Amino acid sequence: MSKVIVNKNESIDKALRRLKKKIDKEGIMKQIKQHRHFEKPSQKRRRKLKDARKKAERAQHSR
Repeated sequence: MSKVIVNKNESIDKALRRLKKKIDKEGIMKQIKQHRHFEKPSQKRRRKLKDARKKAERAQHSR
């Protein structure tokens, strides 16, 4: 579970922004969205292949 401690003199908005960044970095929202509906094994394979292609493409463009 992600935690953010609000420091003295820190606004709630800043703390919320830090929490959102932390959640995004850890990939929690992505997992929640994936578990929202059942995904058939064939769809899972297709999604993983698509993600792998995207990752390879990004790695190739960054060079």
